[in-house]
Amino acid sequence: MAPTQKQASKKRVRSALKDVVTREYTVHVQKLVRDKQFKKRTPTAIKGIIKFAQRHMGTKDVRIDPKLNEAVWAKGKRNDDEDAKEKLYTYATHVPGITNFHGLENTVVDTE
Repeated sequence: MAPTQKQASKKRVRSALKDVVTREYTVHVQKLVRDKQFKKRTPTAIKGIIKFAQRHMGTKDVRIDPKLNEAVWAKGKRNDDEDAKEKLYTYATHVPGITNFHGLENTVVDTE
C-alpha cells in the first residue's frame, strides 16, 4: 500500500543543531575524478568533497580549508571568504603525511 500524503509529510527531519560534532573522514578523490578531462579534475574534486561533506555532515554550508584547497589545486589557488548564510557549517581540512589509507576509520573529535 502506498503511503498517503499525510504519512509522507510526517517524516522527521534530523536537526543538525542538536548533533554538533567534529568528525574526520577520508575522501577517496580518485573515485570522483576518474575518467575526467585533466583540466576538469580539480574543480570536480572540490565539488565532490563539498558534496561528500554535505551528505555525511548534514549541512549545506561547506567551507574548504585553504590548505586542502592548495593540496587539491597544487598551485595555491584559494577560495574566497563568504559571509555565512547558515548557523552551522562544515570545515574540511587537509591532513598531510598519510601514505597508506588502509585501515583508516572515521572518528568523532571532541575539541571541548
